[in-house]
Amino acid sequence: MGQQKLWTKDFLNLSLSNFFVFLTFYFLLVTLPVYTLNDLGGNELEAGLMITVFLFSAIIIRPFAGQWLNTIGRKKVLSLSLLIFMISSLFYFFTPSIYSVLLLRLFHGIGFGMATTAAGGIVADIIPDSRKGEGMGYFIMSNNLAMVIGPFLGLTLMNQSGMNSVFIFGAICAILALLTGYFVKVPASAQETQEVAKTKLSFSDLFEVPAIKISIVGGLLGIVYSSLLSFVSVYAQEIGLLEASSFFFVVYAVVLLVSRPFTGRWFDEYGANKIIYPSIVVFAIGMLLLGIASTAIMFLLAAALIGLGWGTLFPSFQTIAVQAAAPRRRGTATATFLSIYDTGIGLGSAVVGLLSSKIGLGTFYFFSGFYVLLGIVLYYFLHDRITKPVVQTKQTYNETSETM
Repeated sequence: MGQQKLWTKDFLNLSLSNFFVFLTFYFLLVTLPVYTLNDLGGNELEAGLMITVFLFSAIIIRPFAGQWLNTIGRKKVLSLSLLIFMISSLFYFFTPSIYSVLLLRLFHGIGFGMATTAAGGIVADIIPDSRKGEGMGYFIMSNNLAMVIGPFLGLTLMNQSGMNSVFIFGAICAILALLTGYFVKVPASAQETQEVAKTKLSFSDLFEVPAIKISIVGGLLGIVYSSLLSFVSVYAQEIGLLEASSFFFVVYAVVLLVSRPFTGRWFDEYGANKIIYPSIVVFAIGMLLLGIASTAIMFLLAAALIGLGWGTLFPSFQTIAVQAAAPRRRGTATATFLSIYDTGIGLGSAVVGLLSSKIGLGTFYFFSGFYVLLGIVLYYFLHDRITKPVVQTKQTYNETSETM
C-alpha cells in the first residue's frame, strides 16, 4: 500500500496562508516598538505594550476559537479570522496616536489568535494520520521561515522607506493570507458542526484536557525560546558579534529546512520519545554554547544546534497535543497548545528582562541550558510515563495494518 499524499493543494494553500499571517506578525513585531518611540513619541513601556496587547488578545480568544471550530465550522472561523486580520492590517494607516494603535493591536491580536487556531485545527484534519509528525513539522516551518524573513524585511523597509512601506507590505501579506486561505477545502469529515444546548461553557469546552500536560512542557521550554526572539541581538552586541547576529536565525532556518524531512518522518516511524529526548539535549547544548560564545563560529554553531533542537521540539509537542484529542476536538487541542505556549512566550520576555539585568544575558543563556535539560524530567512525568501503554498499542496497530 502506497504512502498517503501529504503535499496536496489544500496543505500548500493553508501553509502559505499561515506563512503570510506570521510574516505580517513579524513585520510589526520588530518595527512597531521603534515606530512608537520615534514617530509617536511614546516611551519604552508603551513600546512594549504594542506586543503585549497583541499577544494578550490572541491568548484570550484562542480557547473560544477552538470551541467555535466545532460549533460554527472550521472554514467559517478561518475565513472570518483572516478577514479580521486583513482589515486590522489595513487600518494602521489611520492610527495617528499611541492609543489608537493599541486599540487596533487588540483587534489585530484577535484575528491572529483565531487564524492560527483555525489553521492548526484544519491542518491536523488535512494531514494523513500516518504522516502527522512529518506534516505538522512542514506546516510549522512556514512560521519559522516567516520568523527569519519578517524581521529582516521589516527593518529594511522601515530604515529605507519609512513605516508606511511596512504597513503597505503588511497589508499585502494579509490580503494574500486571506486569498490563499479562501481556497482551502476542509475535509468533509471535519465540516460537521455540533449543537451546544448548554448556556454556559465549561472548562472542557474551551480547553482540551488531554493536551494540557504536553502543552505545559512546550510552554515552559518556550520561555527559553522567547529569550532568543527578544534578546539575542542585544546579547550579540554585548559580546562584540553584532554582525553575526543578523545570521543567527538564518542559520536556525537553514538547519530547520535540512533536518525537517528526516525528523518529521522519524517521529512517525519511531515514535515521539526517540525524537524528543535527543532534541531536548541538543537544544540544551545549544543554549550552553550560546552562553559562552566568544567567536562568530561558536555563536552560529549555537544557532544551528538550537534550530535542530527547538525546531524539532515545537512541532513534535504540537503533534502530540493534536494526537491526544479526538478528531472533532483537534481545533480545541490546537487552541489549548498555542494558548499555553504563547503564555510561556509572553512570560519569558518579562522573566528574561528581569533576570538578565541582574546576572547578564550570557549567564542567563548558559544556565538556560540546564533549565532545558530539566525538560527531560518534565516530559517523562507529564507525558512519557503515562502514555507508554497507549504508544505500544498504537505501534502494534500500525505494524498490524502494514501487514494487511
